[in-house]
Amino acid sequence: MANTEATRRYPRVKAPKGTLVGWQLGTKRSVSRVGDIALGGLFIRTSDPPAERSLVKLVLSTVTGAVRARGVVRWVVPRQGMAIEFTAMNADDRGRLTGLLRPLLERQATATKRPV
Repeated sequence: MANTEATRRYPRVKAPKGTLVGWQLGTKRSVSRVGDIALGGLFIRTSDPPAERSLVKLVLSTVTGAVRARGVVRWVVPRQGMAIEFTAMNADDRGRLTGLLRPLLERQATATKRPV
């Protein structure tokens, strides 16, 4: 499997334990756990993911407040979940998402630094 970290636009982090996202596809609504997250998207854990290229509405529950967005399913892991790319988000929601990610990214960078 190729290493995609070097080609990602935004760094991703493991979502805080218990982070939930409500998602809607057409009239189907569901709530699932978030696996990892970045400014560009997230991985949603669900046993019944929709098809790739499906358009979804999202409401992410965070300590900084609810983050509303629209996204597209970029890839699916059958019976495990789906990767969503954010396609639309207003500035306030982007700010709340950034507020959630900033300390997580800093913590991750500190944890991965190795002594020389």
